[in-house]
Amino acid sequence: MSSLAGKIKATALVGSLLSLAASNAVALEPLYVKNLSPVAGLFGLPSQRSAQTVNRGESSLALHASIASHYVVDGDDDEAINLDGETQRLALEWRYGLADNWEVQLEVPWLDHSGGHLDSLIDDWHELWGFSDGGRSQGPSDVLDYHYRSSADTFDLQDDASGVGDVSLSLSRQIYQDADAAASVALGYKFASGEEEDFLGSGEDDWFVTLRFSGAHLADWPLYWHGQLGYMRAGDVDILAQGQENNLWFAGLSGDWQFNERWSLLLQVDVHAAPADSALAALGDEAVMLTVGGRWRFHRNWALELSVVEDAQVETAPDVTFQGSVRYYSGR
Repeated sequence: MSSLAGKIKATALVGSLLSLAASNAVALEPLYVKNLSPVAGLFGLPSQRSAQTVNRGESSLALHASIASHYVVDGDDDEAINLDGETQRLALEWRYGLADNWEVQLEVPWLDHSGGHLDSLIDDWHELWGFSDGGRSQGPSDVLDYHYRSSADTFDLQDDASGVGDVSLSLSRQIYQDADAAASVALGYKFASGEEEDFLGSGEDDWFVTLRFSGAHLADWPLYWHGQLGYMRAGDVDILAQGQENNLWFAGLSGDWQFNERWSLLLQVDVHAAPADSALAALGDEAVMLTVGGRWRFHRNWALELSVVEDAQVETAPDVTFQGSVRYYSGR
């Protein structure tokens, strides 16, 4: 009897969560994750999101905040790179339901590159657990120094910089919906609105297409899954003119464990192609980011998220990124 009661309870919870998701966009969403590595962050790779579109005439608004710490020193006789600094990013995201199953999304980011204040905290963390720090503790603390040299390309940023980044606009079409799952396709465009010399933008427009899915776990567990797979055509970036890759793939998978109607734990993986043809991991290896976070739905129309991103593929993303998001949905 107790086993049967447990199954009934779990099934009821899953049904309740699916009903909530259908009427409220803050209920079931992947975590908002961007690769803030100074070079990879120049490209318009989209973050994961739910395959469900906002209802006709309704809207969703979110503010995403991130702070990332970088430390990469690598090189050989042909090329060398140094990425030492901190990036802060704020992004305002607005979605609107144009019609049934059609949605437009606008994202406006603001970025700040500086020496930051996280180096000593991260050094202490590595020392506490005995983790390798990649030589971070031997370098200067809280300085900004992005530089790269090869036979064909070079860049150098040592002065603090901040401003509006590259604005993006996308159109999503939900192509499938049933009681347990949804699928959509999206076409997006990133405008060259950020200053390239300050690492606020790529200096060129990008466009992407992606397929997304969302669905409940096929068992009596309060789990919800999201995934995406896509392609981006990147415009030519001057600082990587000779070695840049223009055709980039990206993918992601997110699991959302809703252990009650207000709280969730989320585990997420995001991957994308290397931005350049290079022997250096920071430029030439595929990025793999692992994110762990939680969501608190403190009101039917509001949610707060906190998460931490690690570079599972070392040096292809920041050492650590701390993130927070507030989401609002206008629906009833």
